[in-house]
Amino acid sequence: MGTQQRNPKPNSHHQLNPNWTQLQQKLKLHGSRPSQKSSDGAEPQTPKTILGKRKERPDTEPDASQRNVLIPTNTDSSLTDAVAMDCEMVGVGSEGNKSALGRVTLVNKWGNVIYDEYVHPVEWVVDFRTEISGIRPRDLKKAKDFQTVQRQVAELIKGRLLVGHALRNDLKALLLSHPKVDMRDTSECELFLKEERRRVALRHLAAEFLGVKIQNGEHCPVEDARAAMLLYQRNRKQWEKNIKDQIRLRQKQKKRKQKKKPKRRDASDVNHAARAS
Repeated sequence: MGTQQRNPKPNSHHQLNPNWTQLQQKLKLHGSRPSQKSSDGAEPQTPKTILGKRKERPDTEPDASQRNVLIPTNTDSSLTDAVAMDCEMVGVGSEGNKSALGRVTLVNKWGNVIYDEYVHPVEWVVDFRTEISGIRPRDLKKAKDFQTVQRQVAELIKGRLLVGHALRNDLKALLLSHPKVDMRDTSECELFLKEERRRVALRHLAAEFLGVKIQNGEHCPVEDARAAMLLYQRNRKQWEKNIKDQIRLRQKQKKRKQKKKPKRRDASDVNHAARAS
């Protein structure tokens, strides 16, 4: 009788599925992977705070200190209680040395343009003074006639504070007048006068008090009017206080003079005194 072959005992350790074995090897590999280094060998830096690294601001962000203060901050072109005016002249007369109105600009208290027109002078233009005025022959081809501009400007400035630099010259060119009490001239304001009450050019005032350069070459009446208005707006409180103080002083001086004046005797009193003597 042959020996009966026994079945082999099952192995105490079950054989793992090949897929499971590969998965365990991958997990071990990721768990023990060394920290990655940058190309230069430095360890990667971890954020110090839970907020992580702040986003870099773009280099193109505008610098407030470099913004042109003469550019209006809004687009409101309404007619305000104060307006600034600037005019550019051309040369007329036989030699062109007589000034005539060539362009007039008005801006409101925010610096927005409310009126800007080229003017066709009554007399023949001999010198356009382009290097200063910026006016060229082509600008006057479709310009308005002087009388129309004069009437429109008079309507705009009536009953309003008129701001500008050397306003007397501009009003003279327009053949207009304006109440002195309603004029704010940066060339005459005590806040801007130098030694011995010497007047200062608008470009120097703009550079000193506004930090902007104007009138570098051809003049721009829009820019000049904005500069005058901004000078007024930034110094308005002290400017208006000085004007009120001057008015009070003049009134006091006037009252003192009236008190010092001797009373005139009527002619009838003099005749009566003569008869009695």
